[in-house]
Amino acid sequence: MAMSVGQEDGDDEVISAINTTPLVDVMLVLLIIFLITIPVVTHTVPVQLPKQTVQPLQTTPKSVEIAINRDGNFFWNESLVDAPTLLERLKTASQQTPQPEVHVRGDQGTRYEFIGRVLTSCERAGIAKVSFITEPPARGG
Repeated sequence: MAMSVGQEDGDDEVISAINTTPLVDVMLVLLIIFLITIPVVTHTVPVQLPKQTVQPLQTTPKSVEIAINRDGNFFWNESLVDAPTLLERLKTASQQTPQPEVHVRGDQGTRYEFIGRVLTSCERAGIAKVSFITEPPARGG
């Protein structure tokens, strides 16, 4: 009586069956997650909501554009102004309700001294929001 332990003649067969145990585990976890979350999402009282458009309660203020050229000249919305006039106009703008934002557009070659004068004037006038306008760098250049 002969007994065979192992394979004879070197028959190495490739096992071509797919192990589905990890797939079943993942699907079971997803099923449990969906079973828990779906009742929470869909649990609302069915009501007929009114159709209405919303009107804004507060109008947005116009922004003030202050440009500073390379020579240090100030421009209030494209009109040339001197430093005392700029301060007076900023004080007038700060009294508006709602207060407008100030957008500062400084030339790249402008000395920081002139930009600082505009910021100091905005602070003295009580302007709450001051933004700097820049351009994004050119692509592929």
